[in-house]
Amino acid sequence: MKKYMIGKGFHILTKPIGPVCNLDCRYCFYTEKKALYPEKKDFRMSDEVLEAFIHKYISSQQIPEIQFVWQGGEPTLIGLDFFHKVVSLQEKYAGSKRIINSLQTNGTLIDEQWCKFLKENNFLVGLSLDGPENVHDLYRVDINGNPTLSKVINTIALLKKYEIPYNVLVCVTRESSKQPLKVYKFLKELRVQYIQFTPIVERIPDDRAIQTGLKYATPHANNEEGQQALVTDFSVEPGAYGNFLIKIFDEWVKNDVGSIYVMNFEWALEAWLGLPSTVCIFSKQCGKALAIEHNGDIYSCDHYVYPEYYLGNILTGNPKEMLELSKQKSFGQSKQNSLPQVCRECEVGFACNGECPRHRFVRTYDNEPGLSYLCQDYKKFFRHIHKYMKVMVQLIENNLPVSKVMDVIKGPLVITKK
Repeated sequence: MKKYMIGKGFHILTKPIGPVCNLDCRYCFYTEKKALYPEKKDFRMSDEVLEAFIHKYISSQQIPEIQFVWQGGEPTLIGLDFFHKVVSLQEKYAGSKRIINSLQTNGTLIDEQWCKFLKENNFLVGLSLDGPENVHDLYRVDINGNPTLSKVINTIALLKKYEIPYNVLVCVTRESSKQPLKVYKFLKELRVQYIQFTPIVERIPDDRAIQTGLKYATPHANNEEGQQALVTDFSVEPGAYGNFLIKIFDEWVKNDVGSIYVMNFEWALEAWLGLPSTVCIFSKQCGKALAIEHNGDIYSCDHYVYPEYYLGNILTGNPKEMLELSKQKSFGQSKQNSLPQVCRECEVGFACNGECPRHRFVRTYDNEPGLSYLCQDYKKFFRHIHKYMKVMVQLIENNLPVSKVMDVIKGPLVITKK
């Protein structure tokens, strides 16, 4: 549901109120973007920028379905009136194209009025929830330091009441990575059906970043030291994220296939089926998931909202033409071109393709740059699930439900090829 989802055409993750948020999550990499607009006080997207964006985003793509993803900061802070304008403008410019809206929210401001709007306008909701109280409230507090879990749980109840489709985005920190089953069982108790796990990896900033007011190192910072010295104390440790995924996968594959959808496992199955990745972090190339700021500025990616990756402004340019800029093409191709040799020779390289460039700041044993900080995690995880993925592929090829894998685990199920 986040900008990571890719497919035909291109996608633009929208920040209608920029980095403004009512929470003060310690690990958030986006609220620091206020430092890039030091003179700015009002981060609300203007009507002029909104209309130019919706018009150009729709008209520049010759595909039947256009996906809008609204994120922040916290996008609900901009208010419902703004989103009524969004829907009206989409109807004005959609033509025969189908419009899909997704709202990524921290879930603390959603009320009955919001739910009525979301339901009436077929919005999908991505809800941030890290786990039980000791996990979620450790980092996800409001600007006054108060816990937020109870508000998020209330929002889940409202979304269910109004039958609004939602998924839960779980940020995995150093602490929560040690409690995989506690996190997973908590989500199961809440009857969450769609889950996405995202590892938190943030690097300690260099002097240049500190001088510009940034909390974390920029994605293009060089790695001259060991990986342990470069990450914050809340970042997952190498190996821990892989163990986290494995523990949850083992629980899921025995009991929950077909009833709970963990996107990380869905993405893996795509790879074993030989399909192109629908998520940019595992695709061969980047570059088709842009980000637009509150003032219309467009950047290569929402993880690369830095001056070096500025592509233009929606008021004066066209996003499709920005995709064709040499700097953006180079940005997209560099993911594959800069793969270390160990990645090119890796037996599970087909499943991760080197992972997200933002995390590729570690050197290999041969001192080659460009290795993912999470390399050993994905290698361990993909190797572990290999035998299960092979069974799932066989089930699909024989027009059988993937959930039958649970029967295979529990007893000898013979799959007869058709």
